[in-house]
Amino acid sequence: MEALAENKKTKFKETMRKNWLKFAESKISVIGLIIVLLFIFLAFFGESLVPYPEHIGAYVDFASANQAPSSEHIFGTDLMGRDIFSRIVGSFHNTLLMGVIVLLISAPVGFIIGVVAGYNKGKLIDTVLMRITDIFLAIPPLVLAMAIASVLEPNLRNSMLAITVMWWPWYARLAYGIASSLRTENYIIYAELTGAKMGHIIFREILPNCLSAVLTKMTLDMGYVIVMGATLSYAGLGEQAPAPALGSMISQGVKYMPDQWWFTVFPAVAIMIIVLGFNLLGDGISNMLGTEES
Repeated sequence: MEALAENKKTKFKETMRKNWLKFAESKISVIGLIIVLLFIFLAFFGESLVPYPEHIGAYVDFASANQAPSSEHIFGTDLMGRDIFSRIVGSFHNTLLMGVIVLLISAPVGFIIGVVAGYNKGKLIDTVLMRITDIFLAIPPLVLAMAIASVLEPNLRNSMLAITVMWWPWYARLAYGIASSLRTENYIIYAELTGAKMGHIIFREILPNCLSAVLTKMTLDMGYVIVMGATLSYAGLGEQAPAPALGSMISQGVKYMPDQWWFTVFPAVAIMIIVLGFNLLGDGISNMLGTEES
């Protein structure tokens, strides 16, 4: 038993090493990984590292308001005299939280719906589930998210809910395509003939073949979810002041362009870099696992 366990451990290490070497072949994917790791690190520990942590919350210092970038305030200060760099870093925690929670809910829900429909392709349950999915997909995602958020109290939780409601259909479509193609494979037919139930087939036979595609899509979607959250915040439907939010910072600063350009430019650049990091990481994972973006 010990020899078998050691053999499995050795194979796992070898597989991980090969995957890393394949991932590291693309230098831009490594850059994306570094950006994402830095973003996650700052999301957890940034508040204790920024030069003005008190500026992240409710703080006013009109004597320091509207200062251009300098050695004291590298990204300048806003209308309330708050350090923009500290507020940008302070917004990362909720930005990461939004992306993780939205995907941890929408991906499993969409996956289960898609796999159940794909496995039962041609049956009534397939028609019902996929027509519901098509209804959600027919509505522009941003319009649907804003419509839901507009009837709820504007805060982080409700903006997460709005984005989750419009995000799951994409995973349903992805899982449906994979499950439809796998349902006639010999190992699925064999499992059915041996009396395996649908739950066993979905989670033990189909799931492992969907996992790489779903993980790749989740990594790529993190950037898109962050942009969607920033858009709701920009429209006043997300986090409310004095909480720092990249979208609301851009919305407040755009009124003062181009004179106080730093109000808008630095939060926008932060969003761009975060999204770029997740896209590069997603491409690297896709290449490593041999999947294609759907």
